Amino acid sequence: MGRSTVDVTMTIREMARTDVVTADPETTTREISRLLEEENVGSVIVTEDQEPVGIVTDRDLALDVIGEGKNSATIAAADVMTEDLFTVEPGESIYDVLAGMRERGVRRVPVVEDGKLAGIVTLDDFIVLLTSELENVSGVVQAGISEY
Repeated sequence: MGRSTVDVTMTIREMARTDVVTADPETTTREISRLLEEENVGSVIVTEDQEPVGIVTDRDLALDVIGEGKNSATIAAADVMTEDLFTVEPGESIYDVLAGMRERGVRRVPVVEDGKLAGIVTLDDFIVLLTSELENVSGVVQAGISEY
């Protein structure tokens, strides 16, 4: 029979993506919007000297810029970013990170190593992981049923 794909000792290092889309605090929200579209992502991590200082999401742009009728060519990322980031270290368990995300109500978490941005993990990443696990379990169950 198959083996579970989710290892209880799995850490964020094993699933975090290192191709994080970043911008400076002075980057205009118009440019942030372009980055979101070009990179096909829902957020941009705002960094200073490779240290995450905030996050701008597509929702931030919709509510804080468009919804307020602001000019995206003049509003900087620093003006709309969420500054109180929930960050994690690469060695943290996936379960602890999920619990922290749920507790704080966040969908995107920068991964930080030695104070520098090292990656990102999103709720979508967890969904992909769990979907893979469910497919594996389903395959095991179907294989077990077909044996009888």
